[in-house]
Amino acid sequence: MCKIKHFLISIQLSLHYWQKYFEGNVKNIKFANQIHLFINLKHVIMKVSKISVLALCGLLLLPGCASMSNTAKGGLIGGGGGAAVGALIGALINNGKGAAIGAGIGAAVGTGAGVLIGNKMDKAKKAAEAIQGAEAEMMTDAQGLSYVKVTFDSGILFTSGKSNLTTTAKSSLNTFMTNVLTYDMDLAIVGHTDNDPWKGYTAAQSVAKNQVLSEQRAQSVSTYLINSGVSSSQIKYVVGKGQEMPVASNATAAGKAENRRVEVYILPSQQMIESANAGTLK
Repeated sequence: MCKIKHFLISIQLSLHYWQKYFEGNVKNIKFANQIHLFINLKHVIMKVSKISVLALCGLLLLPGCASMSNTAKGGLIGGGGGAAVGALIGALINNGKGAAIGAGIGAAVGTGAGVLIGNKMDKAKKAAEAIQGAEAEMMTDAQGLSYVKVTFDSGILFTSGKSNLTTTAKSSLNTFMTNVLTYDMDLAIVGHTDNDPWKGYTAAQSVAKNQVLSEQRAQSVSTYLINSGVSSSQIKYVVGKGQEMPVASNATAAGKAENRRVEVYILPSQQMIESANAGTLK
């Protein structure tokens, strides 16, 4: 059965007090009792709004509930909103095999629709590959639905130790907006660093500073896109991962260069999925 502990971990909420409460009191309670307890707490947890409670209860149904249809899962999360989308994108970024984009945004994806979306994402990938300092990779969710990861070299975007975009970075992002991004695409932006220590700081302090730098760099990219005309509603997730997700060895200069990066994930929006299901996606 779905457990509240798993639910709390999956959406990465910061309500640590309540996480401990749940772990200590409902570890083996059946599904129905979990729902009952959670609803009873809705007036206690920081006066959560009605829609937030629905979002959290919807997510509670998801982890491990293999018997539910994807359409049912999509309906629950679709009514929930931002927390569900954040959990979904977090799973995709971490290569979560159980993540399904359609379920996360409340839209079931038909087989034919998946093909149309794949074609559009393939075009986006090819266009992204032409951008200076960018690499593009086609990825798929648990149901085979396509999305694209565009990786920008931080050496192109930023000067060492800084989060201000360079002139070259702005040019690359302008090309991304013009040639790749369309109104029916959602974005997730993730900053990463290498593990180089900061002069005058301890190892632990350097890890913390790299974390902050990765967050600032991801936010710089997001802010520039929005200020340049991208709808803020398209940017679903902005996060820094610091040095915790290297893609190469930090033992060499070349490896460290690969690890200093900003990833922009291009995801099909609910509008794109609905257009694809209707056969009108171009």
